[in-house]
Amino acid sequence: MKNTNKAVIIWLLSGCLLLFIMVVVGGITRLTNSGLSMTDWHLVTDTFPPLTEEKWSQAFEEYKKFPEYQKINIHNDFQLEDYKFIYFWEWFHRFIGRIIGLVFLVPFVYFLIKKRLSNETIKKCVVLLGMGAFQGFLGWFMVRSGLIDNPDVSHFRLSLHLTFAFITFAYTLWVALDLIYPERKNAIASLQNIARFSLVFLLIQIIYGGFVAGLNAGLIHNHWPLMSDGQFLHESVVLEKDTWLQRLTEGKSGVQFAHRTLAYVVVGFIMLLAFKSHKFDLNTTQKSGITALVIIVFIQFALGVFTLLYSVPLWLGLTHQVVAFFLLTAMTYTLHRLSK
Repeated sequence: MKNTNKAVIIWLLSGCLLLFIMVVVGGITRLTNSGLSMTDWHLVTDTFPPLTEEKWSQAFEEYKKFPEYQKINIHNDFQLEDYKFIYFWEWFHRFIGRIIGLVFLVPFVYFLIKKRLSNETIKKCVVLLGMGAFQGFLGWFMVRSGLIDNPDVSHFRLSLHLTFAFITFAYTLWVALDLIYPERKNAIASLQNIARFSLVFLLIQIIYGGFVAGLNAGLIHNHWPLMSDGQFLHESVVLEKDTWLQRLTEGKSGVQFAHRTLAYVVVGFIMLLAFKSHKFDLNTTQKSGITALVIIVFIQFALGVFTLLYSVPLWLGLTHQVVAFFLLTAMTYTLHRLSK
């Protein structure tokens, strides 16, 4: 690591940490059904929650105008204290987003003025800033879908918001790794290709994780390894929708089936990578990346099974999402070390 790059690396890794926290809080927000508690978005005036009981009452009365309260919570003896709880998680989620924006933008300007960034790094950081801004738009785009008629967000928009957060994190980590390991060596082509396929299927699995969360598809077929007693493919997968595209993207049973099946695919590719790696003389960083991948993917697989069997308790659902983040981290690190 070059001394001139240390501050930049710390800055980028700090961004990674904040993105991780953002996704964790986003998971809590989703699992506590808090995402529709703030019915508008303002860059400055929403920075802090209501500070007086009068302001809280005004916010609560505004919330009552929207479908989640009118169709669900009005029947649940939902009071102001309940509203404060769900408001907190959505506000905290947005607050961390603002902090991330400042953490990326202010040091970036400072490093530009001090000429601490190479032209290549400047281009990558501009891409990161654009990704961060787009992620903020996706968050509101997602919330908006639950404020019109249906008191729930679109599972497509939720998955897009979640997956893009993972991709933003992975790209930030990749830029940091470019600075941590500036040396360039010949890539191990065969392992690199397997790692690339592993990453692609992992991202598809993350997309389906968003589908499962958005449709609450983890609350049905709570059996494993079969979807029910004696059925690998539950009959409801076919009966739920008219076409296979709809079944695998809009049907609760079909989405859960795809998420189950993709788990085996991801494990299979990572095990293939580990098996093939023994044929090469790998360095320490490459070996450690692959070892971490194998360990984490089996932990994640087990967590997925238990999350399903116990019908998605909050702590298990959140842990499953957190470990998915660790798995993507290990996948990004391993691919970087096999590529460069």
